[in-house]
Amino acid sequence: MAPSDPGSGKTPGDFARQFALAMEYPFLLAGSVVAGGFFGYLMDRWLHTKPFLMLLLGAAGFAVGLRDMLRRMAKDEAGSTSNQRR
Repeated sequence: MAPSDPGSGKTPGDFARQFALAMEYPFLLAGSVVAGGFFGYLMDRWLHTKPFLMLLLGAAGFAVGLRDMLRRMAKDEAGSTSNQRR
């Protein structure tokens, strides 16, 4: 593998890291919605409140998944800018 151009600030592992993150984000967001909706479904069956808790906890799962995704993106962006300064 050829070394990267010193002026570009990119390393050979950047593509692999970005690809891994791009594959992780949809599962992170969808997984949180599914988990929240599933727990809401179980609580709806237990409390006989169909479909209110499923929708409420599904929306809460979406918010939590979005917050986690944005937090990871900010952390990755901060890490990539500090690597470029070296």
